[in-house]
Amino acid sequence: MDGALLSLIAASVVFVGTHFLLSHPLRAPLVARVGERGFLGLYSLVSLAAFAWMVIAFRRVPPYQPPAWSGYDEVSWTLASLLTILALVLFLGSLKGNPAFPEAHVPDLGSRTPSGVYAVTRHPMMWGFALWAIAHMLVMPTPRVLVLDTAILVLALVGAHFQDRKKAALLGGGWGKWQAQTHYWPRWRNLARAGVALWIGALVAWVLVTWAHVWFADVPAGIWRWVA
Repeated sequence: MDGALLSLIAASVVFVGTHFLLSHPLRAPLVARVGERGFLGLYSLVSLAAFAWMVIAFRRVPPYQPPAWSGYDEVSWTLASLLTILALVLFLGSLKGNPAFPEAHVPDLGSRTPSGVYAVTRHPMMWGFALWAIAHMLVMPTPRVLVLDTAILVLALVGAHFQDRKKAALLGGGWGKWQAQTHYWPRWRNLARAGVALWIGALVAWVLVTWAHVWFADVPAGIWRWVA
């Protein structure tokens, strides 16, 4: 294993580990010492530094190392395309009315009926990131991609579990009732309840994002893989 890949592994562990430590066991003592704004500044600084290290390390690893399996077939690309569309539906839908946001104030959370993407999962943003990571591992299972996307996958899905615990402590019964009528594991059959407008927006975003993919990653993705 070369030094560049080891650096990426270390950066990924630091990126995920500092997120978990600062968001959970270290949050309360740090807020007590430096205040909420000071904590948010520290959290942002550490996160940006770890993310920058991860990106730099990722770029230093040779991109065309032997893949762990063959991910360049049309079946993999088709499945990855479907996963990224679902990821965008969940991500875009999570930007409105998300009670899991740090500063979210939802006084009626306990009596709120899950709708839209929240009928699928109470963590739509996290699952959007997870699906994005899985899609990339399917089509580009090279060492650097597997390391980076495993970090994102762990941060999203384990982070969602920790988020439930933190919100239960912060919001008490309101979050407990919300958790009781929503799901950690997605109920994919409820995707139709996301709404036509959101699906159209996600499809438009998917076309634009995959069009930009070739310029940023030098790899045609989505529909552009077949029409370009």
